Amino acid sequence: MEKDKKEYKLSGMTCAACAMTIEMAVKELPMVEEATVNLATEKLTVFPKEGFASEQVLEAVKEAGYQAVEKGEQKQSDYAKQAAEKEETVRQMARQIWFAAGATVPLLYISMGSMIGLPCPSFLDHMTHPIAFVVAQFFLTLPAIWVGRGFYVRGFRNLAKRHPNMDSLIAVGTSAAFLYSLYSVVQVLFGHHTFVHQLYFESVGVIITLVLLGKYLEANAKGRTSQAIQSLMSLVPDQATVIRYGEVVAIDTEDIKVGDIVRIKPGERMPVDGVVISGQTYVDESMMTGESVPVEKNVGDVITSATMNQTGSIDYEATKVGSDTTLAQIVHLVEEAQGSKAPIAAMADKISLYFVPIVLGLAVLAVLLWYFLAGESLQFSLSIFIAVLVIACPCALGLATPTAIMVGTGKGAENGVLIKSGQALEAAHLVDVIVLDKTGTITEGKPSLTDVLTFGDVTREKLLHLLASSEQHSEHPLAIAILEAAKAEAIPLASVTDFQAISGKGIIAQVKAQEILIGNENLMRQYQVELGEYISDLIFLSHQGKTAMFVALDRQLVGLIAVADQIKKNSCKAIAELQKMGLEVVMLTGDREETAQAIAREAGVNQVIAGVFPDGKADIVKNLQAQGEKVAMVGDGINDAPALVQAEVGIAIGSGTDVAIDSADIVLMHSDLLDVVTAIRLSQATIKNIKENLFWAFAYNTLGIPVAMGLLYVFGGPLLNPMLAGLAMSFSSVSVVTNALRLRRFKIKS
Repeated sequence: MEKDKKEYKLSGMTCAACAMTIEMAVKELPMVEEATVNLATEKLTVFPKEGFASEQVLEAVKEAGYQAVEKGEQKQSDYAKQAAEKEETVRQMARQIWFAAGATVPLLYISMGSMIGLPCPSFLDHMTHPIAFVVAQFFLTLPAIWVGRGFYVRGFRNLAKRHPNMDSLIAVGTSAAFLYSLYSVVQVLFGHHTFVHQLYFESVGVIITLVLLGKYLEANAKGRTSQAIQSLMSLVPDQATVIRYGEVVAIDTEDIKVGDIVRIKPGERMPVDGVVISGQTYVDESMMTGESVPVEKNVGDVITSATMNQTGSIDYEATKVGSDTTLAQIVHLVEEAQGSKAPIAAMADKISLYFVPIVLGLAVLAVLLWYFLAGESLQFSLSIFIAVLVIACPCALGLATPTAIMVGTGKGAENGVLIKSGQALEAAHLVDVIVLDKTGTITEGKPSLTDVLTFGDVTREKLLHLLASSEQHSEHPLAIAILEAAKAEAIPLASVTDFQAISGKGIIAQVKAQEILIGNENLMRQYQVELGEYISDLIFLSHQGKTAMFVALDRQLVGLIAVADQIKKNSCKAIAELQKMGLEVVMLTGDREETAQAIAREAGVNQVIAGVFPDGKADIVKNLQAQGEKVAMVGDGINDAPALVQAEVGIAIGSGTDVAIDSADIVLMHSDLLDVVTAIRLSQATIKNIKENLFWAFAYNTLGIPVAMGLLYVFGGPLLNPMLAGLAMSFSSVSVVTNALRLRRFKIKS
């Protein structure tokens, strides 16, 4: 079934109800077993029956009012094209907002300015020039209606198909306000100047402009879904050097075949997977494995695509190409995770499925009751109808969530927490488990000199002098750690001769006519260096997760040094804070068990999962989710990307790879784990604010609709005419925005 599934790229969707509409339309096809729509990735997945044809699906989607194209195997250029198209769409939406706002602002000024004492041109005075007053507002409303025409097309279409959504609410509410205002304009033109007070054009302009702003923010967040894939694809070079028929030629990476001999020089990335057949080098695999120390590669060792060659030149035989490479598999995992992660359904969209028909039913009921039973005039009854629709206009409902999210994400940015979508902000407060990558997340991500033990008469300064002098021509990361330590202590270097690297053991060199040996136990035994009781120090340091090396001078043991990836300054405090919040913290790493356990003990993590391959990290997250846990994944490397996307909330370290950052929902710009605590607390505060906003938005509708229907008027109370209904609607919006702004006072607890 998995192999037979068909995937389609969708366009035209705006909310959860759109996804539901497409799903139902496709599911009705007799040749379709199952159909699911992912709003976030705009992807339709269909499981076909016998006799299936894609044309049926495409036609069904078109009939539902949307567009679909069959999704084939994608290359890097395809992802780049998609990203460019989405960027252009977002830019177009921004232009539309500016266009709508350019007309709505003067519209607000003309309509409301005189009420609050603002100066207004005499020719637009509603008392002396009522016709100019109403005509100006009419023409200033048209740009907003033109820009927001999609709301009306989709809204009324979905209403007709009995699948109302937010667009339907906007279409019905603004249409009611506009048509009533247009009626008032006609009345003014015929000399009934009292109707200048019954214009609601500004409501139309403001609603459309604000809703467009919300859609723009949503599209801006969704537009990033393909960036992670694009960044992954870009890690593979466009061209590679291969040896064919005894000749060295440059070809496109896509043209490499299994069995081709690939030649790699220092500083180049591996285009495909393979096995080394000649040469020796060190390869930086940190992007894949999370391991900070480059790995030595000799004949027979495996090469992974997208890893970076460092020191030597090698030839290797291609064993996996195209979609079979390790990187391609990771791309597939990211795509699958993106497609399977259900977006958080908007509460307003769910309620709108029932809210619109109820409001329309109540408005029609009110007209019938007042006209036929109460014997009121048609004008009176229509006024009631308009008042119900105007007060039910979803301005506050539409503002409830986006305003809180705007303020919440802005507050996060102030504190170095970049929250890329409202979905992430909403999901973070539900998290039960925090999964932390080790290298670059809990630790610094680069080796540094941690221990210098001296034996005999050799001082620490002299030992560092000999070490740094011996290693000054080496590009090995351990050598770099030694040199950085010597530089920090301002230790001078001497010239080195007869430098020789011994594969898998260490180095031998001559400094000031003295022979220096730096390496592991095997190197010392090869040169008959007596280790004695000091072997226990080596074991002790190794159990701490450190890489330890002996130092011998003229075949006499003089020291022992250790290099390790050190824990970041705030990691322990952050982990303790997360545990104090009742969250389970898990450390996930591709590193060795001993190293992982040592780091975990130091950091205060109780649960450790070590030796995990890139595809395994996403599986671990899936397993936790299968147990009913809500997972936040924190990582920084390529190997973390599938897990970041699979988790309910993916959190990337700002100093990490572009792929991790693109895959994540939240980016910690300060690369500080304490900001994970900030993100979760901010999410909790924002969700509380959203719930308050939704309560007030619905409270106004719940209380306002019966009043608009004339309930109080029946008992001798006031009648809520359309003008007051519009005022009440505006007040509800103000209250929602004001409440959202309270988030600006959010304090980061220490």
